Amino acid sequence: MDTNLSSYTRLPDQPTAAPNRRPVKAIAGIFLSILLLSSLVAFILNNGPRDAPNNVPKSQVLPETWMPPSRGVEQGVSEKAFREYSGMDPEYNWTNTMLAWQRTAFHFQPQKNWMNDPNAPLFHMGWYHIWYQYNPDSAIWGNITWGHAVSTDLIHWLHLPIAMVPDHWFDSNGVWTGSATLLPDGQIVILYTGDTDDYVQVQNLAYPANLSDPLLLDLVKYEGNPIMVPPPGIGMKDFRDPTTAWVGPDGKWRVAIGSKVNTTGITLVYQTTNFTSYELLEGVMHAVPGTGMWECVDFYPVSTTGRNGLDTSVNGPGIKHVLKASLDDEKKDFYALGTYDTINDKWTPDDPELDVGVGLRVDYGKYYASKTFYDHNKQRRILWGWIGETDSEYDDLMKGWASVQTIPRTVVFDVKTGTNILQWPVEEVEELRRNSIEFNGVELAPGSIVPLNIRSATQLDITATFEVDKEALEGVLEVDVGYNCSTAGAGVRGALGPFGLIVLADHSLFELTPVYFYISKDVGGGYKTFFCADEIRSSLALEVNKKVHGGMVPVLDGEKLTMRLLVDHSIVESFAQGGRTVITSRIYPTKAVDGAARAFLFNNATGVSVTASLTVWEMKSAYIKPYPFDDI
Repeated sequence: MDTNLSSYTRLPDQPTAAPNRRPVKAIAGIFLSILLLSSLVAFILNNGPRDAPNNVPKSQVLPETWMPPSRGVEQGVSEKAFREYSGMDPEYNWTNTMLAWQRTAFHFQPQKNWMNDPNAPLFHMGWYHIWYQYNPDSAIWGNITWGHAVSTDLIHWLHLPIAMVPDHWFDSNGVWTGSATLLPDGQIVILYTGDTDDYVQVQNLAYPANLSDPLLLDLVKYEGNPIMVPPPGIGMKDFRDPTTAWVGPDGKWRVAIGSKVNTTGITLVYQTTNFTSYELLEGVMHAVPGTGMWECVDFYPVSTTGRNGLDTSVNGPGIKHVLKASLDDEKKDFYALGTYDTINDKWTPDDPELDVGVGLRVDYGKYYASKTFYDHNKQRRILWGWIGETDSEYDDLMKGWASVQTIPRTVVFDVKTGTNILQWPVEEVEELRRNSIEFNGVELAPGSIVPLNIRSATQLDITATFEVDKEALEGVLEVDVGYNCSTAGAGVRGALGPFGLIVLADHSLFELTPVYFYISKDVGGGYKTFFCADEIRSSLALEVNKKVHGGMVPVLDGEKLTMRLLVDHSIVESFAQGGRTVITSRIYPTKAVDGAARAFLFNNATGVSVTASLTVWEMKSAYIKPYPFDDI
């Protein structure tokens, strides 16, 4: 059916070009050698402080008004405030040094203020572009515009002027998430959600004013916006986040949009020939009962036979399609592999038990609103994701910024398992490596911890391999069928785990973040391997969220257990088995900062010894600065 635009009339005398805007001053000012230590690890991990001890710096109890209000929900987007903090716990007395240390060195983030979803990533005339949801006025959500930055390598970034601001009736309450599509003739189409003056979610069209400009500094909003409005049966606040478009066998372009019907998450599909008029296709592309609102939907092909990425329109033999949704109710990103029927525009999961929202997570940590794009420059698919904050808004206002983006990751189909994707940091991040140190054949007896003698543990790239004593593994009789990362932690000992790495720890292990494997044995004698990251003792601050994240990771016969960690101040990105399972940790140390940060190997299993080998690189900082317009 054709979307009815009659009730949405463009306001007269509105400019159609989104003016460049430089951020204004924040509304809320800124407030201010290897030694084996046998048998210690069990005591440390089990008996260390879970909350702040009596000797923490002087704290203050915030007034109840500091309980953060809900942000975004009334306008129809996912909750943007971290509300697990009540405002009544003692607020940690952060120093300027601690807050400055939290800022990352090689992850992308604006110079100041709030950021959330990555938008419309693409490659154009030698530059990678990332737009993003941005509040130019404060370190909390609101007044959402599109920030903009460019890079030649996805690591070093140059900030550009704001790209789009909420200056039309069709986006006056927010220029929300969107995607870019590169057309065969070189044109660039940007579709984004606007929150109208009466709080209705509509889809809008924008495009570069000058395609010959490598920086794409000026985006023009189509004068006929909105181009799509909520269809009958869809709530006015349940219609958002258009995908990158793909072309079908009939030559028409398709765009998917997330929504819901009652508690069923759905993906709607529209088709178009000109990107200004759209037809809603019958039915839905896919629906999963009980998963609630789907936002930031992503849909793309992966090759089952090669390692290169694929353009979004590619289909045929040797291809599966990934359908991903960010679940508003859970604030988690789920995906599934399946088959796309191009004739009926329907998608079917390979395994209904691993359907979207009930099976595989893109990332098991603090991670949301992910977005991919096809990098035709290097024939790869690149994934971005938003790392939100889990401290208090008061803390964010003090430090003057909130949120970072993950290191961009490549995405490919896992040809070995056939059941999942593989995510891996883009190769360009390895250019930041320096001063590597190798530790080979480190024997970890049950209940042991080994300090790693490295100069600095704040910015690291670590690759590690763990081998479990096979004879001891097969001899274990203990059955462990109920293990779950989220309900256990590094201090919960089993016959076959946990063991792994501890990062961002102080020398006394008062603060620490373990990243580890845990092997459980089932009644039938089989094994399941879990990959977890434990934040419970990552910080002495009471107001920050501290959980254990993770999930199962497939391990095939004959494979060693492997992990890679990117440590960047207050962010740890962890990849198991080549990226089958990924965890992003957002942490706020108070003691393990700057030169005080340490790293360790540990084995807290009771029944097996583990041999570890690893390489540790210190990481240089990335160059992330404003674009040098004055030098041109």
